[in-house]
Amino acid sequence: MTSFRFVFLFLSISFSALAQKDYKLWLQFDKTANTVLASEYKSNIQGIVSLENSETSKIAMKELENGIAALLGNKPEIKSEITGEKNLIIASQKSLTPDLQKTLQDDFSKINSEGFLIKTISFKNKKQIIITGKNDIAVLYGVFNFLRLLQTNKSIQHLNITDSPKTNIRILNHWDNLDRTVERGYAGFSLWDWQKLPDFIDQRYIDYARANASIGINGTVLTNVNANALILTPQYLEKVEALANVFRPYGIKVYLTARFSAPIEIGKLKTADPKDPEVINWWKNKAAEIYKQIPDFGGFLVKANSEGQPGPQNYGRDHVDGANMLADAVAPFGGVIMWRAFVYSEHDANDRAKQAYAEFQPYDGKFKENVIVQVKNGAIDFQPREPFHPLFGAMPKTPLMMEFQITQEYLGFSTHLVFLPKLFQEVLESDTYQKGKGSHVAKVIDGTLYQNKLTGIAGVSNIGNDLNWTGHPFAQANWYGFGRLAWNPYLDSETIADEWLRCTFSNDENFIKPVKKMMIDSREAVVNYMTPLGLHHIMDTGHHYGPGPWVSDLSRPEWNPTYYHKANKNGIGFDRSKSGTNAVSQYAPEMVKVFNSLETCPEKDLLWFHHVSWDYKLKDGQTLWNGLALQYQEGVNQVAEMQNVWNKAKKYVDSERFNEVKMLLEIQQKEAKWWRDACLLYFQQFSGKELPSGVEKPTQTLEYFKSLKFPFAPGNG
Repeated sequence: MTSFRFVFLFLSISFSALAQKDYKLWLQFDKTANTVLASEYKSNIQGIVSLENSETSKIAMKELENGIAALLGNKPEIKSEITGEKNLIIASQKSLTPDLQKTLQDDFSKINSEGFLIKTISFKNKKQIIITGKNDIAVLYGVFNFLRLLQTNKSIQHLNITDSPKTNIRILNHWDNLDRTVERGYAGFSLWDWQKLPDFIDQRYIDYARANASIGINGTVLTNVNANALILTPQYLEKVEALANVFRPYGIKVYLTARFSAPIEIGKLKTADPKDPEVINWWKNKAAEIYKQIPDFGGFLVKANSEGQPGPQNYGRDHVDGANMLADAVAPFGGVIMWRAFVYSEHDANDRAKQAYAEFQPYDGKFKENVIVQVKNGAIDFQPREPFHPLFGAMPKTPLMMEFQITQEYLGFSTHLVFLPKLFQEVLESDTYQKGKGSHVAKVIDGTLYQNKLTGIAGVSNIGNDLNWTGHPFAQANWYGFGRLAWNPYLDSETIADEWLRCTFSNDENFIKPVKKMMIDSREAVVNYMTPLGLHHIMDTGHHYGPGPWVSDLSRPEWNPTYYHKANKNGIGFDRSKSGTNAVSQYAPEMVKVFNSLETCPEKDLLWFHHVSWDYKLKDGQTLWNGLALQYQEGVNQVAEMQNVWNKAKKYVDSERFNEVKMLLEIQQKEAKWWRDACLLYFQQFSGKELPSGVEKPTQTLEYFKSLKFPFAPGNG
């Protein structure tokens, strides 16, 4: 019995130690094997000096102490003042000595309030390294950046880094419900244990804040956009306050979703009409109540008059009336309103892709200055690929905020390896042409295209209480990559993948090169085996798990996949050209010209904008049918190659994470084949053509695939 206990204890300890690798995300801080870097550190840094004593600066100091000790096996000497040379000095601008402030005055003019400097300087003829910014949060960002240099084997010999975030609001949208379920969540239950709050502060809350601060995320919306008014009651606000207190030293503001009908549901009013004086007063009092408890409360995110959510249109008012009423309520406290533009109606099913533009563009310039309109990256709904949303660039007098989805609602959930920064980058670098060539979406988001002062980028969170936070180890890279692109929308996704791999797994080039390529190619793979050539929204209904191109019996036309692909004997695709729904007209004239013509429309968007004959010749000479079938097969082949790459990476990765990813890739391969076979069998009914050479024959019938049901697929209510 003793022997059994010992073995069990040993296995538990071993498992726990391995599991910690998953839990630590990209903040692994494994001891470096790079002797040159270790030598550089010893020759450049002999002690660490912090010149201030705020809670945030203490956190920054502890991160440096622990990170350096772990990475270099060298616990640094901590000093209370600058003595001697080769110190690493951390301090905000106001805490620097007058001499240091004078030395760095030109550098401070190059950064904003959240930017940081990491510089090798000569101070009183002695070499020092300094990490500074205009406040202690900026210094914390600089500290994490410095540690990333060590994690990724970058030289610290001659440092001269000046970096500032390009957007104001860099925020996670949690679609978390008060019962701890997560809508479109695939990584367990919600992190927020409302039952135990405010008295029990889970260590995960602190680790969550730390992870976000390390990539520059500065806001979190705690609750689902399909909102519950109870979050605004005193019982819950004290719980929100407890979380805000945890997050504050990490530079993270708390936001909440505002249910538009809250004045009725918890305020006992008879209406929620935004023009009603009692309603206006109720929201002003509620805002004052919140800010009394949480002085740095960020504001509200609102989903109104969309998918059954209440809103101003219930009272004959418009989005401007609703948003501005709430904006007035939070304005005295510096709060903002993030008003979502995701709207579509069963009463106008001509083309769902046109509705957000049609509803919001006429309101340009009418919103209050503390309102930012939050727009999804594409006009439908977080598809594996969509053209950029036509609203970007089309509302010059209104700040627009990007909404990306980090959680993989339409991309295989957390069982598929899909590196989303590749998708995010594709959208951000798209040219809207709204002010001529070079009017990239990123310039709309960071405010530089139209000089908007309020800027932001939101990501629908993929975080849950799974041990590894995100369900799939590689889904951590999507959280990381979102944060990096929110800080700088011009970053290259390959740079992000490189950083994440080095911080999370290994700096060995034999590992980095193939696995980085695997990540970069993974997004195209999922497009190929799910929605090639511009197909979209053909996922099974409700849960969006697996293919369902045959679904056609739902009560609203735009809920049916058949609405989007319109396959028939003449061809396939949604005609949004001038001869179709004319959705192309919502883009700038230069893009209309590109998208409207079959000859000039990029093939990746072909079936998004055009209904195309099965015999249409693609640029490679293949017919549309053959090209479609071959792309489905290519997606399957790409996943097989991903498996091959990962199997060769075994010696560079701990066994637990290696086996976890290996099993998930096996599921992905199986489901890629399912997508290919189900879709091609269904579309083959209309094309009447044989599968081309090189495409594997299905092993099941179409009837079999149609019979599959998934009543308990995760994330679906």
